[in-house]
Amino acid sequence: MRATVLRTQTNAAARRPGRLILTGLAILVASFVVFGTVLVQQITEQTVRDNLSGTPAATDLVIGSTDVLPPTVADARRIQTVPGVAEAAARVATGVSIGEGYLNLQSDPGTGPLTTVRVTEGSYPDQPGEIAITPRTAERLGLSVGTKTSGMGGELTTPAALTVTGLVDAGRDAGYDAYAPDSAVIGWARLTAVERVDVRVAPGTSTASVRQRVTAAVAGQPIRSGAEVRQAEANAAADEVGKLFVLVGMFVSIAVVAAALVVTSTFRIVFAQRMRQLALLRAVGANRGTLVGALTAEGALTGLVAGVVGVASALALGHALPAILRASGLAVSSPGLPLAAAVAVVLGAVVITVLAVLAPAVSAARVSPLEALRTASTTAGRRGIGVPRLVLGLLLAVGAVLAAVATISLLPKPDQSNYDPSRPLFLLVASGALAFFALVALGPLLVRPVLAVVGWPLRQFGPLGRMSVGGIGGTPRRAAAVSVVVALGVTLISGVLIGGASLQVLADREMALSAPTDFEVTSNGGTLPPAVVTQAEAAHAALARVVPYRMVGDATLLRGADRLGDVESGYPTSDLDLAALPSTGDLDVAQGALADRGPGRIVLNSWVARDAGLRAGDTVTLAVASHRVDVRVAAVLPGDGPLHAGILADPADLDRLGVPAAYTGLLADAAGTGEDGRTAGVRALRQAIAGTDGVGLTVLADERDRNDSLVRTLVWIAVGLVGLTVLIAVVGVGSTTALSVVERVRESGLLRAIGLSRTGLRTMLTVESGLYGVIGATIGLLLGIPYAWLAVQALGIEAPLTAPLLPLAGLFVVLVALTALAGVLPARRASRVSPVAALGVDG
Repeated sequence: MRATVLRTQTNAAARRPGRLILTGLAILVASFVVFGTVLVQQITEQTVRDNLSGTPAATDLVIGSTDVLPPTVADARRIQTVPGVAEAAARVATGVSIGEGYLNLQSDPGTGPLTTVRVTEGSYPDQPGEIAITPRTAERLGLSVGTKTSGMGGELTTPAALTVTGLVDAGRDAGYDAYAPDSAVIGWARLTAVERVDVRVAPGTSTASVRQRVTAAVAGQPIRSGAEVRQAEANAAADEVGKLFVLVGMFVSIAVVAAALVVTSTFRIVFAQRMRQLALLRAVGANRGTLVGALTAEGALTGLVAGVVGVASALALGHALPAILRASGLAVSSPGLPLAAAVAVVLGAVVITVLAVLAPAVSAARVSPLEALRTASTTAGRRGIGVPRLVLGLLLAVGAVLAAVATISLLPKPDQSNYDPSRPLFLLVASGALAFFALVALGPLLVRPVLAVVGWPLRQFGPLGRMSVGGIGGTPRRAAAVSVVVALGVTLISGVLIGGASLQVLADREMALSAPTDFEVTSNGGTLPPAVVTQAEAAHAALARVVPYRMVGDATLLRGADRLGDVESGYPTSDLDLAALPSTGDLDVAQGALADRGPGRIVLNSWVARDAGLRAGDTVTLAVASHRVDVRVAAVLPGDGPLHAGILADPADLDRLGVPAAYTGLLADAAGTGEDGRTAGVRALRQAIAGTDGVGLTVLADERDRNDSLVRTLVWIAVGLVGLTVLIAVVGVGSTTALSVVERVRESGLLRAIGLSRTGLRTMLTVESGLYGVIGATIGLLLGIPYAWLAVQALGIEAPLTAPLLPLAGLFVVLVALTALAGVLPARRASRVSPVAALGVDG
């Protein structure tokens, strides 16, 4: 009997491959995602290895390593004279301070197989004091071919002349890159050592023999082949990619769990549609164990087919996409053929499907043989949950609450300096996991109250709305199974959005302190000539605002005759006008209000306030040399002060303290947008500086752009990863709706017979699908917001909780739209069935 029942079930499944794929669709997508991730990692790592090595392909030997003392200049010259060495390029870099900024001067041959740059304008340097620069460096520093300037770097003690002879394309352009041959760099900077020496062996000469000669010439220096160095550089970059994919794997694992939940729900629906058949098998002698085995085997077959199709699809796309990208000019490598990973993914799909089918199979096997006497082939799903499940769900919920309370108790206190986020983060993850499994257990009980709230507007639209809500409420276990997966995806995405928005606010605050404007002109400890400020203020076409300031480094705080704090040299104090800066609104205060700053009222950063033992509202004496002025603390910042100032005072107070009226620096914003506006601002300020000694220009906007780009990139990567769970949820909604349409053919026919149009039926079923998204998104947001707040606080980074209402509302709408779209095709299929044919179906 066991073999007969097993053969009956598996043959029935094999005869309907469409139903088989539909049942295992979530596993198919999960298999595609998992194996696709393996292929993407291979593509990324191989592309990195093939394209991101900094050592030219023509390099045969590399002398020197960061693990030992670097080669000397004398070593480099000896290597150049070794027989069999066609070319030896010493690699060295040194920072160069020029009047208006900074250069990273790097050695490169400029021509030949060992070069990494290409001249695009002018000529490449060949003498000490000559440099070639990148285009962005030329724009930022106001340099051009033929420009003569001076700078200090390396072992120089006085400025030496520099002449720009050309522009080069170096592949990457940070805006401060300069190049010259090794002899020119060494001669100009008076260097005595280099970082390494790249050697190209003469054609027809044995690399091994040259290596022996070089070893004799520079004893003690490590020598590696060029291939070894290139492989090490590529492996280092690939290791970073591997670390990233560890994080990706975590999110993929969550998607796999979601797929298992969806498949469990799908099998419940499928088995419920076959209750009469299962009861007949019981009636002819099959026991419960036999049925469980047969249904489990059907699940294994479903997992096998879904896994194979998912892996094959990912493999086809993984090899086709790089070829298409290469045809469009992008350097993308192809993956290999990871057979072991493919087999592991298929076996994993089978195992997960078997585990997912066990509970529905055991439940279905309990059918009584008397159910075979029913006229309907399906049975109504249970609406409630059993007592054991209720108790388990409550215990899980209590555990989640207790873990969350423990997390809150471990959150950092104000001014806590030795905070370790590992324990609260661990407890937070545990709380989230317990909350999710509690939601799985108690979901059927939560569907009705949530549906009563979110479904109320639909009920106001007449019979169609009421039937749509009733269709979901009539099967709460099914609705809960699908909505829980949607809720998981929404919880993760909302957490990412809230965390990302909070980090963005924190980054904005940090940038408002360290980079409050696009540009800063400083005097390197001196004062700015008045003409620099005047000309900058007059450059209205290029600069939107110019805010000069004074900075004094030896201000002290006194109470009576007693000096406050432990700093001997005093606190850096500035009269920077915060009201004139657009970023002032991004600043936060720990105590008091920034608007209260004025004559006789100062603002302290958090460190100065702690060191001096002051709070907002305290009175104190501010002193510079022998001058004194009584002030009150108007506000205390939560961290550092703008431009790293410890005290912000009013200009009138600095005048009373005898601080010279000459400005020590100025801040400015570009009038135009984008790179062109920034370049125009740089040129205007350079014209104002006009070669004034000791005055430097810094483009603060570059740092701000890098920070903003980093935060945005991290958020989008995280959203994309957790979006995998949402994809699985949408697939689950589609398969659930498609199977429920089959289950409710007779109901659909009856509705059509009493007057419901095809459009009305399609609308009702589509709205039902959308309601899965509404329920899941509502629960997800209710969980996601508090957990996101706890996560931000547990990190200990002092980021404020920021709820991006528009993105969260967009997330809600998109999820509802996606789940509704997932039900469109099943709804169209249901509406095409003739009412007469539908009423003739038994069930």
